[in-house]
Amino acid sequence: MMRIRSFDGGEFSAYLALPAGGRGPGVVVLQEIFGVNRYLRDVCDWYAARGFVAICPDLFWRIEPGSFEKKLELTEKDHQKAMALFARLDHDKAVEDAAAALDFLRAHPACTGRAGAVGFCLGGRLAYFLAVRYRPDVAVGYYGVGIERALDEGANLSCPLMLHIAGLDKYSPPSAVDQIRAALAPDPRVTIHVYPDADHAFARSTGAHYNPAAAELANLRTLELLVQTLIVKPHSLEAIWAEHIEHEFSTRDTESTLATMVEDAYVNHIPTLTGGVGKAQLREFYSKHFIPKMPPDTTLTPISRTIGDDQIVDEMIFRFTHTLRMDWMLPGIEPTGRRVEVPLVAIVKLRGDKLAHEHIYWDQASVLVQLGLIDPASLPVSGIESARKAADPTLPARKLP
Repeated sequence: MMRIRSFDGGEFSAYLALPAGGRGPGVVVLQEIFGVNRYLRDVCDWYAARGFVAICPDLFWRIEPGSFEKKLELTEKDHQKAMALFARLDHDKAVEDAAAALDFLRAHPACTGRAGAVGFCLGGRLAYFLAVRYRPDVAVGYYGVGIERALDEGANLSCPLMLHIAGLDKYSPPSAVDQIRAALAPDPRVTIHVYPDADHAFARSTGAHYNPAAAELANLRTLELLVQTLIVKPHSLEAIWAEHIEHEFSTRDTESTLATMVEDAYVNHIPTLTGGVGKAQLREFYSKHFIPKMPPDTTLTPISRTIGDDQIVDEMIFRFTHTLRMDWMLPGIEPTGRRVEVPLVAIVKLRGDKLAHEHIYWDQASVLVQLGLIDPASLPVSGIESARKAADPTLPARKLP
């Protein structure tokens, strides 16, 4: 629990969830009419698990003092009491308190300074008002009620805004949705998603109208927008990975390779259990067993590359002629002089602008077939065909009986 000072001198509570990494952009989670209950705290934890600092302020504090401390746990079964609280709520003050929570979050040492808001039902409406009256970096509203009655304030929108609307929501009939679209959709910063088969509160996992498919889609869309707007990268993950590969295979420089990695980095070649943990082991591995044990005609041909928030998945064809002992890939195997082409996948995690770890996978059976060490006729393995099909998926698949 945290305490936040309101703009008019009061003080109210909020639930705060921190990411495992200790720091990240902020998300103000704005409550439904049921207050800061278990579901809303779980939402905060969900965002924290994805790298955000999430805070859910108690917006009923002015009408139900100490409601958070008293563990006011309203659910759908308490609808009448929740509606009574909602009827007494000063909505302008609630928006103001949401803005105070936003300021608190931005100043928190765990927050990067960039912060947005995500609200549900009552909170979805408040997220809209926050976006047009204050200046969050992004705002998302789930099935906000009554937005169509305040569209004149849309001209003051200060950030990207995403609205998730339930197609079966009796509180937001089609006429209201049409008004919202007509007024807000022309603004390129506004995205409106309607879920035709979903009802009000479709994302509330504890509710009667929970729609897992619609909720998952809405949550993924929200997360993508938050990442795009709140996480500003001062460096290119792809460029860092490219530099690392260049020093491994082109310049063949151990120290330059290590310079692209964090101090406690590790490398794990999954098929052969080779690599190392920490720069001391990696220096030994790279300088003695990897870089000088790479055949001179080695090439890497990209197939696909997926770049996430802090991770890269690189799929490629690894080609070489087995002209020397390759301790990292074929420990104990003397050179055979044979040509090898094998699909290889690298899963690379970055921490800031440095590599944190590499998980490297390849088809070892295919390598051994191509070196004449395994007979493919008696086992369900293949040789160079696996690389050829990885590069050209239109090639025929193996015939099955």
